[in-house]
Amino acid sequence: MGRESNIEPKYDILAVITLNKDRVLSGKPLTLLAQNEEEQKEITADIAKALKAEIVRMKTKDYLIIRE
Repeated sequence: MGRESNIEPKYDILAVITLNKDRVLSGKPLTLLAQNEEEQKEITADIAKALKAEIVRMKTKDYLIIRE
C-alpha cells in the first residue's frame, strides 16, 4: 500500500545549519549560515542540546535539528 499524502510527518525540523549561502531561506525552519565546518558543528550541537533535539547530517553536509 502507498503512503497517503495527507499524513503529516511525526517530526518537526527545528533548524538547518549550512555552509552554502544559497540555501539560506526565510521561514520555518530557522536556517543558519556557518562560516566553516567547525562552527557549523558547534552551532548544531549547542542548539540541539538546548532544544533537546536530534541531529541529522545530510549528504549535502548540511545539518538538520529535528524533534519527534
